[in-house]
Amino acid sequence: MSFDFTNLKSNLEEKGYKVSVFDTKEKAAEYIDSQIDGKTVGFGGSVTLHEMGLFKLLASHNMVYWHDEKPENMTAMETRTAAARAEIYISSVNGISEKGEIVNIDNTGNRVAAISYGPEKVYLVVGSNKVAADCEAALFRARNVAAPLNAKRLNRKTPCTANGDKCYDCKSPERICRNLSILWIKPTGAEYEIILIDEHLGY
Repeated sequence: MSFDFTNLKSNLEEKGYKVSVFDTKEKAAEYIDSQIDGKTVGFGGSVTLHEMGLFKLLASHNMVYWHDEKPENMTAMETRTAAARAEIYISSVNGISEKGEIVNIDNTGNRVAAISYGPEKVYLVVGSNKVAADCEAALFRARNVAAPLNAKRLNRKTPCTANGDKCYDCKSPERICRNLSILWIKPTGAEYEIILIDEHLGY
């Protein structure tokens, strides 16, 4: 592997997380698919999950709720609610520090809420590009790299989309960075598994 996850893996395990490391997104997707069967599964908004092709794999033998692939008889909000109440929740992250602090910025709040509380198990998928030196750098990455790219992907009319360089802490009604979550240590009440992948994935 080209990225050394040794310290991050050790720090995450010390914080109570189960950690699995893969050199490709395909191997990681196969692993997750092998672990979940006959469950209700919720997905958070994530380019990484798209790139992994995970929805198609899991939907063949689970009931998967994802607002990016919403059923015809459900609204996006209904799908988000069903996802948050699923037995298993899967998401990526916007930034993670070498010490294991996990940072996410959200708009509606469904993703940060479900990551923090509700499911029996949470999987967080992390490409090597999401790793930052410390919590401050992980937060900087979430605000100034991930959020502007996501706003652009969603065609939002915001300063960060127009300029593509940083967060402007704007007051635009189309602003997507409205909720901030930092997991300093594994929350109680659920099992968490961090999937580290030695590829650049998502934003």
